[in-house]
Amino acid sequence: MATSVPSPTQNPVGFPAGTVLGYPRIGRRRELKKAVEAFWAGTTSAEELEATARELRLATVRRLVDLGLGADDASVPGSFSYYDQVLDVAAALGAVPSRFAPLLGTGPDDAGRLDLAGYFTVARGQGDDAPLEMTKWFDTNYHYLVPEIGPDTPIRFVDDRVVREFVEAKEAGVVTRPVVVGPVTFLALSKAADDAPAGYSPLDRLDDVVAAYADLLRALAAAGAPWVQLDEPILVTDPANAEELTEAVERAYRALATDLRPLPNPGSLPTETSGSGEIPGSAEDVRPAILVAAPYGRLETSPGPDGRYHDFLAVLSETDVEAIALDGVAADLPDGLPQGLGTKTLVLGVIDGHNVWRADLAAKLDLIEQYPTGAHLGAVAVGTSTSLLHVPHDVEDETFAEPGTASGTTLDPRLRDWLAFADQKVGEVATLARALTEGRDAVAEEIEASRAAVASRAEASGVVVPAVRERAAALTDADFARGDYAERAAAQQERLNLPPLPTTTIGSFPQTPEIRRARALWTKGELSDADYTVAMREEIARVVALQEELGLDVLVHGEPERNDMVQYFAEHLDGFAVTANGWVQSYGSRCVRPPILWGDVTRPAPITVEWSAYTASLTEKPVKGMLTGPVTILAWSFVRDDQPLGDTANQVGLALRDEIADLEAAGIGIVQVDEPALRELLPLRRADQPAYLDWSVGSFRLATSGVEAATQIHTHLCYSEFGEVIGAIDGLDADVTSVEAARSRMEIVPELRDAGYSRGIGPGVYDIHSPRVPSTEEVTELLELAVKSIDPRVVWVNPDCGLKTRRYEETVPSLEHLVTAAKAVRATLA
Repeated sequence: MATSVPSPTQNPVGFPAGTVLGYPRIGRRRELKKAVEAFWAGTTSAEELEATARELRLATVRRLVDLGLGADDASVPGSFSYYDQVLDVAAALGAVPSRFAPLLGTGPDDAGRLDLAGYFTVARGQGDDAPLEMTKWFDTNYHYLVPEIGPDTPIRFVDDRVVREFVEAKEAGVVTRPVVVGPVTFLALSKAADDAPAGYSPLDRLDDVVAAYADLLRALAAAGAPWVQLDEPILVTDPANAEELTEAVERAYRALATDLRPLPNPGSLPTETSGSGEIPGSAEDVRPAILVAAPYGRLETSPGPDGRYHDFLAVLSETDVEAIALDGVAADLPDGLPQGLGTKTLVLGVIDGHNVWRADLAAKLDLIEQYPTGAHLGAVAVGTSTSLLHVPHDVEDETFAEPGTASGTTLDPRLRDWLAFADQKVGEVATLARALTEGRDAVAEEIEASRAAVASRAEASGVVVPAVRERAAALTDADFARGDYAERAAAQQERLNLPPLPTTTIGSFPQTPEIRRARALWTKGELSDADYTVAMREEIARVVALQEELGLDVLVHGEPERNDMVQYFAEHLDGFAVTANGWVQSYGSRCVRPPILWGDVTRPAPITVEWSAYTASLTEKPVKGMLTGPVTILAWSFVRDDQPLGDTANQVGLALRDEIADLEAAGIGIVQVDEPALRELLPLRRADQPAYLDWSVGSFRLATSGVEAATQIHTHLCYSEFGEVIGAIDGLDADVTSVEAARSRMEIVPELRDAGYSRGIGPGVYDIHSPRVPSTEEVTELLELAVKSIDPRVVWVNPDCGLKTRRYEETVPSLEHLVTAAKAVRATLA
């Protein structure tokens, strides 16, 4: 049906017809990553880093205008960050833990502020001062830093960087919409400071945080910002404290949207920059119009144990915010709308910000047209479901081969029409916005092209492989089960003869410049297969010798041949494609290139067996074969959206089952199948979680249940809220599970004990995401905490994660301290 949607000039509150909720900030060629790491290395100055970042920001806003967003209507988001958007809020409020208080400025121009060096120190730690804890951002592979907020944590608006970045873009001719994590989400994601009293919650500081946000909004208004975007994804979850969050939303947005008056004439107030360090402000209590964005799910909780649910869309509709952005991809858009939207804009996020497939524009318009404007709805706009932070920059940055010749990072030409990265998604939003304001006929050609692309993908060879479907259909319950754990444990100990508190690493060792160079030359065809094999074997031999010298009990080959724990397997499995420039930020300066899983998955040949068998030939100690699990391969890839995820996971599980069988046949007695993303894919709604846990656990068990009792299966999980998936961790039925625990100081261990977990557990005692070298005393203390909580006979000693991104200067002393601590605690057990 037709809909009458106001044009931007007719919109009751001036919101543009189309926008995106955020854009990649690392640069098309990872310019920000390289500049930040050069600053960390001391080879570039803070001023040079600022200059590079400014150039990148301005290039981004100009690019977005070129792609179809407006230069003067605030449709371009200002979503830049040097490291993390949650850390940015903590820095803006001066809300850092007391151990970092010496880093805060004390002068008249920088009181309470972190300079760039201090900002990065809070993120990465320094000396004995541990960094902020890191965990997954909702159901994505992005990691955010967890603020520590106590009753006495300083909170006030001290850093106007977001205002200065708005002014910077405005002076370059683009009026942006600053994007900030909302106050309720900021506090809900924070943890209580270590010295906080019992019963304290960071949400107790809501009034202080809202007062600081009010100052930020006043400063943005003074700079002429017509809109600000406040991201509140916490509202799409099923929080245990939903009643408290409801009250927090009402209080926060009453203070920000009602007590402050909307800016009457954006641009009429004087623009003040902060070159002197003075934060801009206005004597008037005015603010920009507010867009509250709720990505990653639906603004309505699942019914709780008491049958009640909370409709946060209804709560927000009763506030005076001017616009609300809904995720129309992760969840269905609401069937009906609450009262209170008559003067508001609904930004319908129908373009997927979390995956890379081209949209069927006609279907998206059909969806949008279900929301006609009128008495109950002020206006409709089109947007992305989430920030485009989660997808690469541009499909056109890739190289496409002739049909049938694609290999390595040269893509099958069919994919060009199937894919939409960030730039293509901006184009899709712009096209839909034109359809809303000018009618479908104005974009008929674009609509037909999208329809043809979607049809081409559905009909392509390789999307469905009958042999794969037949094998999956023939699976029985026996294919998902192993024997009794006690019998397995006895058989494994007889075979492996390990001491108490056995020491090991998670898998990868530092990848030196020489290793990266050899792999790059080989990839480009400038190093022969034979010479490449020699280089990798030399590195493996060196790593094995180092581990024996350190005294580790279970060795790994160090993974020098692997570029990434998912990409490496994608390159060896049919049904995947791998990009050359499809970089996505994972955390800080860490970037990954998620593979594209477009067809049915098969393993044409063994992948890791040659490397593991060679490693085992160099030592008498047990060696772990290293694989990435099916859930993590899915989570860290862009996965086909044309069949249930569980079906795709089982296809990957079967390929890994074949690989494990070959490793076992080659004499490898321990196989680690990493699943660090198990919690990451957990649906945010309780009602959707049982089905996910069933297929995710099932795919892991399918991969690992074909081995003999004496073959030990390990798995690894990293930065997550493990408490929410303890049942699933147990359900994996791995013989040994290693988990992140150093930054959280063993929080997971009592939870595992209370849940009755009784198999092997390796709580990380060394935080590898920081350059710090933990002391022997620090590692010993963490290990003692572990053995006090659970049976020492099941405890393993290992780092939190793989060592690929670390340097040997940090790795060797850290592992020395780990082994020394294990021996010391082992002696107390004897």
